[in-house]
Amino acid sequence: MQISSRFTIATHMLIIIALEGRKNKVTSDFLAGSVGVNPVIIRKTLSQLKKAELISVARGTGGAEIAKDLQQITLLDVYQAVECLGKKGELFSFHENPNPNCPIGANIHSVLDKKLIEVQQAMENQLGQTSLAQVVADAEAKIPR
Repeated sequence: MQISSRFTIATHMLIIIALEGRKNKVTSDFLAGSVGVNPVIIRKTLSQLKKAELISVARGTGGAEIAKDLQQITLLDVYQAVECLGKKGELFSFHENPNPNCPIGANIHSVLDKKLIEVQQAMENQLGQTSLAQVVADAEAKIPR
């Protein structure tokens, strides 16, 4: 199972908004053309990023802008804005009914729960150490002049 593409789509979009928004109005159609997904997905992601106060979107005429300094936005902020982690905020979900009469099923939570939480925390710590400014700079360095 893979983690959804919401996070990478949102990050792609934010890089475009940061770089292209300097000189052009960044619309959902423009974003969809670069990301390669349906504009409906782009609009939903824009809504999630706006709700998280990472971007602002102009009413009527459209166009998205970054709402904060790029150094103040981390990849963890982006991840938390768009990923659906369920009610408990956990990356890994568990099958609902392990058999309590099976020695493995009865103990699977005690075997895996702590490890899975540690994996999620390590990933989130890494994401929290990378600013949007860093990935925008990396992207800008790749663009031929």
